[in-house]
Amino acid sequence: MTPPAGWWVGDARITPIVEVTADCIIQAGMRDATPERMLGIPWLRPDFATDDGQMRSVVQAFVIELGDTVVLVDTGVGNGKPRPGLPAWSGLDTDFLDRLAAHGVQPDGVDVVVSTHLHFDHVGWNTTARRDTWTPTFTRARYLVSETEFGYWAGRPHGESADDHAGFDDSVRPVLDAGLVDLVADDHKVHDGIRLVPTPGHTPGHVSVLVESAGREAVISGDAIHHPCQIAHPEWSVHADFDPERARRTRVELLGRCADAGTLLIGSHFPSPTAIRVGRDGPGFTVHPVDLP
Repeated sequence: MTPPAGWWVGDARITPIVEVTADCIIQAGMRDATPERMLGIPWLRPDFATDDGQMRSVVQAFVIELGDTVVLVDTGVGNGKPRPGLPAWSGLDTDFLDRLAAHGVQPDGVDVVVSTHLHFDHVGWNTTARRDTWTPTFTRARYLVSETEFGYWAGRPHGESADDHAGFDDSVRPVLDAGLVDLVADDHKVHDGIRLVPTPGHTPGHVSVLVESAGREAVISGDAIHHPCQIAHPEWSVHADFDPERARRTRVELLGRCADAGTLLIGSHFPSPTAIRVGRDGPGFTVHPVDLP
């Protein structure tokens, strides 16, 4: 499955950098998304589901280039991170940084790293191992984290997975200790034309990333929307949602914005073609072809 080359949103270029597949992992966590129900959404095939109703999904980061600024949204699972709760993502050894370099971005060329939230599969490449120590990967970047989100995880909340706590310890704490983290408001302006949008529910301080340029808009969803099937069924939740009802309301609000404003929806776990146009379908939502390169 070849990832798209990216999209121009006005003067901003957004490019996906795929790390690893996530098909069965996300479907297993979305109990409502059975193969039979997936087959009931015909437009999911062939890009977002197989002919037997199995979900297609990925873990990926996004490079936003606007003017001279390079912003990296989320950083995947990371290499060499022990995640025993999900063996498929434990101790990975991928060429993610080579893929980033193939796009023309070296680690020291990233100006800002934005975390939509602090689950381990969105922060892993924040750090890499050097002499058995987890150290910041993007050494020139400021790492932006919602203050609400950081406070939640720094409090070592009960009921969260050991893997996510480990992700905070080996992928967030080291960049904080290096003085590279900025704790920001959930509607923080990242750069002219790039800002955060509060999308709580999956986690307490979850944010999405809105790009606005030359009269066009795109939003990178993070885990506010895990899979396109939730466009047809916003009520389908994932087991990792902190507040499933709030997450549902957030999805409806985000989908409504995309439908009414013509905002391009770029799903953090959506496989190629990744970007979707949302339309209203009575009280619900559907998808339309994307007309951007």
